[in-house]
Amino acid sequence: MNSLEQLVTQAQADFASAHDAAALENAKAKYLGKTGQITEQMKGLGKLPPEERKVQGAVINAAKEQVEFALNARRDELANAQLQSRLNAEAIDVTLPGRGRGMGGIHPVMRTWQRIEEIFGSIGFDVADGPEIENDWTNFTALNSPENHPARSMQDTFYIEGNDTQGKPLLLRTHTSPMQVRYACMHKPPIKVIAPGRTYRVDSDATHSPMFHQVEGLWIAEDISFADLKGVYLNFVKAFFETDDLQVRFRPSYFPFTEPSAEIDIAFGSGPLKGRWLEVSGAGQVHPTVVRNYGLDPEKYVGFAFGSGLERLTMLRYGINDLRLFYEGDLRFLKQFN
Repeated sequence: MNSLEQLVTQAQADFASAHDAAALENAKAKYLGKTGQITEQMKGLGKLPPEERKVQGAVINAAKEQVEFALNARRDELANAQLQSRLNAEAIDVTLPGRGRGMGGIHPVMRTWQRIEEIFGSIGFDVADGPEIENDWTNFTALNSPENHPARSMQDTFYIEGNDTQGKPLLLRTHTSPMQVRYACMHKPPIKVIAPGRTYRVDSDATHSPMFHQVEGLWIAEDISFADLKGVYLNFVKAFFETDDLQVRFRPSYFPFTEPSAEIDIAFGSGPLKGRWLEVSGAGQVHPTVVRNYGLDPEKYVGFAFGSGLERLTMLRYGINDLRLFYEGDLRFLKQFN
């Protein structure tokens, strides 16, 4: 056996003994690297006479091909072994019982949101949606809030960088009433609309959250009275709580955007809240100044507005005593509603 045959045999043996890709690459360098034995043989051809160089070159090339064939074969073996090892490690035991995919659910506050839209939609109210970043006009001025109103202070309202076209600072809306202004300015009476959505105020405790949800309602026409407000809201709470065994009362109050104004309370006739009056909304007849800011004649058009907190309604419906539970992301709590 000549030296090249021995070299090929040795290379095949070294490749076969390589236990991983790194060891195989080291073995390859021994024979096919820049200073490898096959490479050195090729470099030595330049010292031979032309005729002998041709014959010896063919012999060396044949040996190189055998070494490369053995190298590639071992590479394939190692790759297949690695793949088989992964398949074994990641194998699925088809005899195990199946694992069902977890089902998502609707958040309890969103359930209330959807329920309110369905109830008011059934009596002809549109649903309006709009920006959560508002300007001073739609959030305060158009709703007859004076310049010194406490709600305008930084202790109550989240202001953000930037000003509106009148140079007033932009803010996160403190209620969804701005959508009443926007909707009324774009539609002709009769106007029947609710505006549910997220609102923001600087407040946080067991019954308040910096971000919370409200639904505002507005009905403007030529012959709408306080009696219509009472009838609409009474029918709403009966449908929402799925009971006729409750009462609604209106307590005189004050809001700059309604006159006269009232707080709406309900009392259940049975259950754990039996006999207790619970505040659920603020409401009233739309103030003439606000009607005028809608672009309407307050001598011709009249109507009512109300605003209710979705969290408050949800807490009463499901018997929850801490609003913060809605936003802690505890699946043990949230799964109860799905």
